[in-house]
Amino acid sequence: MGRILPKAKPPKVDPTANMSFLDHLEELRWRILKGLLGVLAGVLVAFFFRDFIIKELILGPAGTDFFMYRLMPIDPVELSLISRRLPGQFFTYWGTLIITGIIIGSPLFIFQLWAFVEPALESGEKIKTFLNSLFITFFFLLGVAFGYLILVPFAVQFFTQFVISDFISNEFDINEYFTSVAVWTLACGVIFQVPVISYFLSKVGLLDPDIMRKYRRHALVAILIVAAFLTPPDPISQMMIALPLLILYQFAIFLSKIAARKRKKELEKAFGNQSGS
Repeated sequence: MGRILPKAKPPKVDPTANMSFLDHLEELRWRILKGLLGVLAGVLVAFFFRDFIIKELILGPAGTDFFMYRLMPIDPVELSLISRRLPGQFFTYWGTLIITGIIIGSPLFIFQLWAFVEPALESGEKIKTFLNSLFITFFFLLGVAFGYLILVPFAVQFFTQFVISDFISNEFDINEYFTSVAVWTLACGVIFQVPVISYFLSKVGLLDPDIMRKYRRHALVAILIVAAFLTPPDPISQMMIALPLLILYQFAIFLSKIAARKRKKELEKAFGNQSGS
């Protein structure tokens, strides 16, 4: 009686392999639309909690009772805000809700974009897409939290208390205040993507952990420049930004090492299967 051999598993077929350029553009369009729906849902959530978001979150660092001031070596003073333009408060109101909606809807938006990009890097399995999107979202929200809780209070109090003459009082326009808070917060969210970028660049062979170690000193100089650009000319606030960025860079080297090792094993396995056949 002959031996029954187990059925071989059919090879996985990439559904995007035979797509034309126009088909890719169409898929990208739908991915962006779905992501924007997540942002729209985030704006609706922000509108529902608008009083808390505007009074406690956006205007929170302007008051001396902001909870982070109790945890920082800062002697806060009240920030005087005025509206110099007719639609100033209107733009600030809706700008706050839109930026908050982008942050709330960022997980879905990132998932949709990554679901489009990932098949070009590796197998587009849903669980991998979800985990990688979670990985990207985590560092983005971590950067947003760092920017809002650490950078914004230091920067707001520095510019509030910086005076060149007693004849000049600091009264800041509400639009300038909102723009500064939004830029500082979102910039940290983008900067905190360094480990994510290093991991995926190493995974496709465009980056190597040895190169990152070799240029560590150059990275340190770049980090200090970025910290000086994002923060007021205050050594304490600059170090508060530079130190986490340096830790991020070191963590990026660690992730690059893991990705490079994984890539090496996959290449060895692929070459082994070719030689065996």
